[in-house]
Amino acid sequence: MPFSTGTTPRRKKPLGWPDLWFKDKSNSLKHVVFKMQLDSLKSPRIRGAKTLALDSPLGHVDLTSLLSDELLLRIFSKLSQSQWNANSLVCKRWFALSGWLRSSIKLLDWSFLESGRLVSRFPNLTDVDLASSCLESPKNCGIVLSHSFLSVHIDPDFSDGGFISEEVLLPSDMIDEGLKILARGCPNLRRLALIAATETGLSSVAALCPTLQELELHRCTDSSLRALAACENLQILRVIGCIDGFYDSVVSDIGLTILAHGCRRLVKLELIGCEGSYAGISAIGKCCPMLEELTICNHRMDAGWLAALPFCGNLKTLRVQRCRKIDNDPGPLEHLGSCPTLEKLQLQMCHLRDKEILYALFMMCEAVKEIELQDCWGLDNEMFSAASICRRVKSLSLQGCSLLTAEGLESVVLSWKELQRLRVVSCKSMKDTEVAPALSSLFSVLKEFKWQLDSRAVLASSLAGTGIGSRGGRFFKRAGL
Repeated sequence: MPFSTGTTPRRKKPLGWPDLWFKDKSNSLKHVVFKMQLDSLKSPRIRGAKTLALDSPLGHVDLTSLLSDELLLRIFSKLSQSQWNANSLVCKRWFALSGWLRSSIKLLDWSFLESGRLVSRFPNLTDVDLASSCLESPKNCGIVLSHSFLSVHIDPDFSDGGFISEEVLLPSDMIDEGLKILARGCPNLRRLALIAATETGLSSVAALCPTLQELELHRCTDSSLRALAACENLQILRVIGCIDGFYDSVVSDIGLTILAHGCRRLVKLELIGCEGSYAGISAIGKCCPMLEELTICNHRMDAGWLAALPFCGNLKTLRVQRCRKIDNDPGPLEHLGSCPTLEKLQLQMCHLRDKEILYALFMMCEAVKEIELQDCWGLDNEMFSAASICRRVKSLSLQGCSLLTAEGLESVVLSWKELQRLRVVSCKSMKDTEVAPALSSLFSVLKEFKWQLDSRAVLASSLAGTGIGSRGGRFFKRAGL
């Protein structure tokens, strides 16, 4: 009897398709792989990106080298942006391709643009923010000052004239040269933001970037606005003349008139910290017939600018923000016109203490359908009663109006027969117990309704009876005592 170990022999694992493909040494398979490699070499490469070898030093095969750059870009575009950085570390080819996927960037170091590495690394940029890179602020400083429009590192030994002084800004010739490099490398640019732009630098962008549609100019002056006449397709413009504590520059009626004659296709305009008067606003209204949205923020305009709004014949949205006084003297009410196309009026963080001026504003916005009042100081029942002249209001939003009561709200909204949406948030003077039956019946027929009063009062009522918040509560006693 033959000798036996008592164990059955182990069966070999059947070969799969990958094993047959990579282990087969036949000439036919080698010819197929060689033919696929030749076809991939014939496909156009982006900026001379090298093709990865099929056989790496470890003996593995890189199948992605058989794919064209166009196909890889389509695959990468389906991934989230958080995965782009990880993919760019795989190899040199993926690193080069990942730069073509990014369309927007916020530059922090001007030398990256000045050396040409920005446009070579990201040739498909359409949205570039250069505001922070135009400053020579200490990047290693731990103090960061943030504003709604800008964030900047500041030196503890700052001057009283503002955090962004002449010494902090880059030289104008350096900014102009950097804008030329950007315009030549990114001709498809659509949005641009920068500080202290000159007429020469903006002219280069206007000449080489015909698709530019949105522009944000910090620390702007009247002279720099002359170059905007060459931006034929400019539709959105934000002009920031002065920000208290940051920088101070002047945009007057001269600049507004230049802007009006040069940018006739404007759809959206924001004037922040700008000076001016009736002449500048009327010029914008007459020369920009496509203007639909106008924002006036922290203005320094002279009296009477409010009376020029009726010249904006196609205006649909008017937004007034952070204004201590909307207008010192809008003029006689009988001489004021109206904006018949206006649909939305927003007042945010404004001082509303003059009823005549507020009444003049509502009278010009008589046809408005949506009103938003947010954190406006001085808005009490008497001031809010001026809004009753707007009979076509369908949507009302009140937030942070601490002096307005339910009685004042009722006196106005009951006269609005077309009201469909109401939003009341953080208005601490309004009480649920003061809501009259007529106002309560109105709430029940609205399409959209939100009633959220003072958050502290809501929290206190929800914690009533729990003992939380009371002095010497049971939660601070020791166990067993």
